[in-house]
Amino acid sequence: MGQAVTTPHSVRGPSAHGRQAWLLLSALLLVLGLAFQGTRGLWSPDEGRFTGGAVQMLDSGHWLVPRYSPDQPNLSKPPVTYWMIAAAVAVFGHDTWAVRLPYALAYVLTALLVGLIARSWMGGRAWLAALVYGLALGPFLTANIVSTDVPLTLFETLAMLGYVRAEFAGAAGVGGRWALLMWAGFGLAFLTKGPPGLLPLLAAIPYSVRRGGWRGFGRLCTLPGLALFLLIGGGWYLAVMLREPGAAHDFLYREVYERIFTATQQRNPQWYGGFVVYLPFLLLATLPWWLALGRMLRAARTAWRDGWTQSDPRALLWLWVLLPLVVFFLARSRLPLYVLPLLAPLTLLLARELDARLDLSRRGPRVRLALWVLLLLALKGGLALGVHTRNDERALAVRLATAAVARPYAALMFVEDVGTAYQREQRTPWGLNLYLRRPVYAVAWRSAGDRARLCGTLDARGALLVVADRGIATAVQSALRGCAARVEPLGTLYQARLLWATPAGGR
Repeated sequence: MGQAVTTPHSVRGPSAHGRQAWLLLSALLLVLGLAFQGTRGLWSPDEGRFTGGAVQMLDSGHWLVPRYSPDQPNLSKPPVTYWMIAAAVAVFGHDTWAVRLPYALAYVLTALLVGLIARSWMGGRAWLAALVYGLALGPFLTANIVSTDVPLTLFETLAMLGYVRAEFAGAAGVGGRWALLMWAGFGLAFLTKGPPGLLPLLAAIPYSVRRGGWRGFGRLCTLPGLALFLLIGGGWYLAVMLREPGAAHDFLYREVYERIFTATQQRNPQWYGGFVVYLPFLLLATLPWWLALGRMLRAARTAWRDGWTQSDPRALLWLWVLLPLVVFFLARSRLPLYVLPLLAPLTLLLARELDARLDLSRRGPRVRLALWVLLLLALKGGLALGVHTRNDERALAVRLATAAVARPYAALMFVEDVGTAYQREQRTPWGLNLYLRRPVYAVAWRSAGDRARLCGTLDARGALLVVADRGIATAVQSALRGCAARVEPLGTLYQARLLWATPAGGR
């Protein structure tokens, strides 16, 4: 027989015991989120790219258009990720801990929002859903990774909190207020990563239609709600398209069409890519709840049948997991973190499975969870202290500073032996400006248009520390001399040569 259908609870404030549980849980999540958060340096390419764009905003004072460097706009992602990093760096300084602070807070807030969603059907035990999310391996580890996906998960979960409360609201006026929260959340999600931020609507629409017909969802599509979404989610896109020629092409072609229909970015585009990328990630991300996951999957068919027939919230949660997952499988660009937002509904399902089984008043479960918390902290600390890679931009900054210790320079220039803007963007350690406090420029050497920027950058900045791929270093040195520059070789670094270039006039 299937699990009994749960009638949504009326949402009330927690009892004194419940408030204590929420406070203890919040403190635990803050410890997990903040521990070792700045120990590991930024890793290329993504962490450096987002951080570099944020620092560039701070240095220039221009917050509208993200930029790789003063002369290169970066329209690959909307601005929320850059804004939150820039705000943290402005307050706490040019430090890796400051860069990752918003990610720790997003992790904590997402867990609490998951718990608030669960209050609609778990009542006083809703804190369990927040605990399940917060102690799952995926949300915990990704809180230490600079990406768009962690804030995207926060805002999608915020939107679905508004949806769930609006859907189960008893009074129309109350539902309308929660619908405003839903559209504000979707607006923020759209401003974080564009169209992927709207994928939970694939679950919300059929669930509302199932419960109340098209009018069921239509009552959530209020004019104030839609206007709020357009203002928050669309205002920036309109402003940038009016300001930057080609922005619409970047948004629609490069960031939507290419990612969905082409293998241009070479991110697991094979037909089996989703099986290789997403399923292992989701499996690992749900540790330590595998036993509950197994029970949940075994009962999934019955749970879906009962949930859909009786409009049980389990049907909504399964739709929230499965329908976006289908879209991710169909799109040709695939990376593990793309499905991070699906851990919110997945852990809500796990919490329902664990609700009658996990009794934390008993010593055994408390000890096991305490050991898991210690293991998580040890894992995070071990990865931060024990994993060394050439992609570590803080270590690279130390090497560059040592090589140019007596050579003043105003900017860094990376000359990459590539021919496309995408390859240039992927290979350049943009986050060095966090550590060295100088702008970072890049040139794709095989692009004639890019090569022409070499002299212009030298003239504009006055002195450059040039990092050129070894195979083209001699040609780069000749090109710099053709710009009437004095060039001094400073040795090698990995597979590159370092050059110190100053204008012949001695600027």
